[in-house]
Amino acid sequence: MSLNALYKGAGMSKQSFHQWLDRRFVESEELVLLRPVLEQLRRDHPRMSVKVMYRLVRPRTLGRDRFIGACAQWDLLLPRERSPYRTTDSLGVTRFPNLLEGAEVTGVNRFWTSDITYYRLGEEVYYITLVLELYSRRIIGWRLSDSLRTEDTTLPALRMALRLRRGQDLSRLVFHSDGGGQYYCKAFLKLTAKAGMTNSMSEHAWENPYSERINGTIKNDYLIPWDPRTRPQLATSLDRAVKLYNEERPHSSLKYNMPLAVDQHPELFTELTVINKEKRTKRERPHQQQQQELTLS
Repeated sequence: MSLNALYKGAGMSKQSFHQWLDRRFVESEELVLLRPVLEQLRRDHPRMSVKVMYRLVRPRTLGRDRFIGACAQWDLLLPRERSPYRTTDSLGVTRFPNLLEGAEVTGVNRFWTSDITYYRLGEEVYYITLVLELYSRRIIGWRLSDSLRTEDTTLPALRMALRLRRGQDLSRLVFHSDGGGQYYCKAFLKLTAKAGMTNSMSEHAWENPYSERINGTIKNDYLIPWDPRTRPQLATSLDRAVKLYNEERPHSSLKYNMPLAVDQHPELFTELTVINKEKRTKRERPHQQQQQELTLS
């Protein structure tokens, strides 16, 4: 049977079929990008209904029924209690091994970690992408965006970090993130491969604790108290928060040195950081949301 006969039997033209296929692809792509944000919304607002979540994030291509169906698949509906384990994602997810857990962090440019968080400004939701240099705890890349598209989030944040590290050897560097679609799309992986990085991914939020923590610090210690009212104010506040965190805020894990000072002079902090994996089983027990512990030898 020819394709034309199939189109005729389905009651649609070839053009209509391909338009339908394109719409489904765009919807699926947006769902993959939204999932980490929706999971974070659920952690922050355990009793928020998915209808309210839909109005809050306002998907560009998804109808409410399709959105609710995805939330049901991901165990985000109320009042059913969430499972601590993720369900199978029929959209398909590319995953890399988690190279952070159990690793020894011996100096700068060995591990960068990244995550995307949301920030609510009135009725609008914006997204903040941060790239953290793990040894020095310096934020080396950041981006405020209106959408979750890769070209608006992870790509510009990583490009900023690469500009800062221009001329430095990144061949031993591991880039660690969660499983968000912005971290495994072709354009992002092409950029990490060009820089010689190795990709690493976590499956659960607590397996990316450094980025989770820095997200909370920037939002709760700076942006929320400053209370920006417009997008330009939020952008200015984000730049200021990063500068203050990097240059003026002593970090207890760095013997109260500033991240920028340690990044530029690693000899200030010579202790070895080991990512502990002994308590993984305990963290994965139902209803446990403990973050990964750090052991300083």
